[in-house]
Amino acid sequence: MEGENQTVVTEFIIVGFNDFPQIIVPLFLAFLLIYFLVLVGNLLIMVIIYYNAQLHTPMYFFLTNLAFLDICYTTIIFPNMLAHFFLEGTHISLKRCLLQVFFFSSMMSAEFLLLTVMSYDRYVAICNPLRYVKTMNDVVCMKLAAGCWIFSFIDPIPHIVLIYRFSFCRSHTINHFFCDLTAVINLSCSSTRTVQTATYILGFIFGVTPFALTIASYILIISTILKIRSKGGRRKAFSTCGSHLTVVILFYGVILSTYMRPPSTVSVKNNKVLSLLYVAVTPLCNPIVYSLKNRDFKTTLRKIKNIK
Repeated sequence: MEGENQTVVTEFIIVGFNDFPQIIVPLFLAFLLIYFLVLVGNLLIMVIIYYNAQLHTPMYFFLTNLAFLDICYTTIIFPNMLAHFFLEGTHISLKRCLLQVFFFSSMMSAEFLLLTVMSYDRYVAICNPLRYVKTMNDVVCMKLAAGCWIFSFIDPIPHIVLIYRFSFCRSHTINHFFCDLTAVINLSCSSTRTVQTATYILGFIFGVTPFALTIASYILIISTILKIRSKGGRRKAFSTCGSHLTVVILFYGVILSTYMRPPSTVSVKNNKVLSLLYVAVTPLCNPIVYSLKNRDFKTTLRKIKNIK
């Protein structure tokens, strides 16, 4: 019978960055600094928004969710990666590996959905300003945010259910720094056609569709802004959505450059480096992009410093 003499794998070894032994210490210090900055930057955004009543608006409510999401995003990966940095191989059970796949996939889906909701918020604010207060009221904002989180946790369930039924007998080594969905699937000796089909379907629903809606929102936003006769009005309108548009371009650009490249052009080592772009760079850049030119953020931060 098929698989009769095969050894079934129930745990994996994550290689991490041990294939870069010559720079292992600098890499550890760099990732530790990145994780610290991600935590501090996003926590600071949440504190500033909470502290300043003028920032209790739909846009900053969704930004608070995004900041919290980025903290969760990196915390799923970085502590384990840092803890096992100097080990030759990190053993992880199949259940723990799938748990990491589940939460990481959920956070990625949540970011797609939150960015789409934030683009809708900017669309209403610029294209229908007179209806903004009524359209984006507290109840609507709460429902939109809750929907993003709920649906994001539904997204990876089919993958987890299907992968859990796989037989892993080819290898037990994951040449990555976390349990990446693609890396886990590639280790299976079972047919992966079903899970690959599910990946395409869910990718279209939770990836392509939000991306299309975000692009459509900004096409309408930009077309509305260009109709404004006053240069000052156009500048003000652009400033209200410039930060979010920057984050959208950064996030989608990183994801597309990572996953839309032909497999033959990306080596295992390069794939790990590319993965760091969406695991670390995006959560690190978000606080900088949103707060760098925001006067309200700077003013509130000065007030917090002067409390003592």
